[in-house]
Amino acid sequence: MKYQVERLVKAALATLSADILPADITPQVAVERTRDPAHGDFFTNVALQLAKPARRNPRQLAQAIVDALAPSDLIAKVEIAGPGFINFHLSAEAYQQELARIFDLGPAYGYNKRAAGERVVVEFVSANPTGPLHVGHGRQAALGDALASLLQTQGYEVTREFYYNDAGVQIQNLALSVQARARGLKPGDPGWPQDAYNGEYIQDIANDFLAKKTVHAADGEAVKATGKVDDLEAIRKFAVAYLRHEQDIDLQKFGVRFDVYYLESSLYTDGRVDRVVEALIASGKTYEKDGALWLRTTDYGDDKDRVMRKSDGTYTYFVPDVAYHVTKWERGFRHAINVQGSDHHGTVARVRAGLQALGIGIPPGYPAYVLHKMVRVMRGGEEVKISKRAGSYVTLRDLIDWAGRDAVRFFLVSRKPDSEFVFDVDLALAQTEENPVYYVQYAHARICSVFRQLAERGLEHDREIGEQNVARLSEPHEKALIRRLTSYPELLEEAAAAYEPHQLAHYLRDLAGDFHTYYNAHKIIVEDVGLRNARLNLIAATRQVLQNGLKILGVSAPEKM
Repeated sequence: MKYQVERLVKAALATLSADILPADITPQVAVERTRDPAHGDFFTNVALQLAKPARRNPRQLAQAIVDALAPSDLIAKVEIAGPGFINFHLSAEAYQQELARIFDLGPAYGYNKRAAGERVVVEFVSANPTGPLHVGHGRQAALGDALASLLQTQGYEVTREFYYNDAGVQIQNLALSVQARARGLKPGDPGWPQDAYNGEYIQDIANDFLAKKTVHAADGEAVKATGKVDDLEAIRKFAVAYLRHEQDIDLQKFGVRFDVYYLESSLYTDGRVDRVVEALIASGKTYEKDGALWLRTTDYGDDKDRVMRKSDGTYTYFVPDVAYHVTKWERGFRHAINVQGSDHHGTVARVRAGLQALGIGIPPGYPAYVLHKMVRVMRGGEEVKISKRAGSYVTLRDLIDWAGRDAVRFFLVSRKPDSEFVFDVDLALAQTEENPVYYVQYAHARICSVFRQLAERGLEHDREIGEQNVARLSEPHEKALIRRLTSYPELLEEAAAAYEPHQLAHYLRDLAGDFHTYYNAHKIIVEDVGLRNARLNLIAATRQVLQNGLKILGVSAPEKM
């Protein structure tokens, strides 16, 4: 509906004579929702924007635009407010059309094709295969998957990607930890590696390695353990595959899937890291100092230059990241979004600087980043920090077991990523309106209950009769619910553009609130056939939008609770 109003305004501007609006002025029309329904449904400030270049009084210009508006069944009234705002009051016909669109489009309501043909890769989770996924990874999984789904509603061709950091010191420490356990050592024993991983899961890996078991990762071949304790490379391969398999189990349980798994180790074996370093040297953006190779990242906004290759010949961790993002560009992704913990903040400027220095056409803001802050877990009024399985942190599997997948997914996207989040397990289990996921799901279940009651009374829902009587939905609670419903497509567009899935979580909470308020104030199954079906249309449309929004967040829409 927003864009229909926008088209009306643009058409009106196009008809204005040159003495009112000079031909060399190109209007930028923006139509927005009003905050107060008393001021209408939509407004535009285009007259205020054009007044100065057109050398016109803004209210006079606004009047000229209003006079030039073509008649439309969608508009009941147009007003000029304040210094020159134009307010639009929609007609009952407009809302009837939009409610009909909800029914006609069903699960596709809210989708558009504005980004059709554009490809985007969303990289998220990307955990080191050195231990179970923790709650921070869970926040990444919920955010990344919801963001990917949001982008799909705008027509993007989305690829979900998991980047495995399966190379480097941490993987070596993992292998040494499993080897020590396989030799019968435990944390604290003489000979226990200094930087070893201490969780009980290391013993599980060692036991399966000694038992010569076989494990499968989501995209990898089967890895069979040799049981040879002195073969550190065999232990490394098995341990990485084992933990990748464990992470796969957690992600499947969380309802998150990936299209691509990319291994950091492949960047070295394929020679990509070496080629990127050679290209950066050839670009003239590097220099030698203190036996190390440096990149002039200050040329691209970094606070200081960064070491690429240390004096011992090893690369710093941002170098393979640059090589990895070159592969994204080469694979045709002109949009790339990384969902990572805020501890990666320092790598943003370095990776972008490396990509710029290569001079291969990658734009300055590539890739985009969504950085999230830590998650604290409360249970029984106390903070939980220790997991028996992981040893030093709460795992995603713990959280799902305690609170359930739906609550975990909804809660972890319900705040802006850059704000710290306290996950209250007790609240996630509460069947009260303070629990947002319960409140939203209960709205859906309540609507399903109304239709069961309808059937029990031997009555049927007649959508056509409801559409003929939509103008009778004149109660304030009905108008508020309709306004909320029909703003859903705009909400999706805004949330996707801002990379903010929490906007959708807030919207669903508000939509559920509007419905509960309406339900508590008005009887749905009334004797009046026309009014009854109009109200049934309204709550059926509400049910559809609740389903659609919850699906984007990866949360179920139960019919009974």
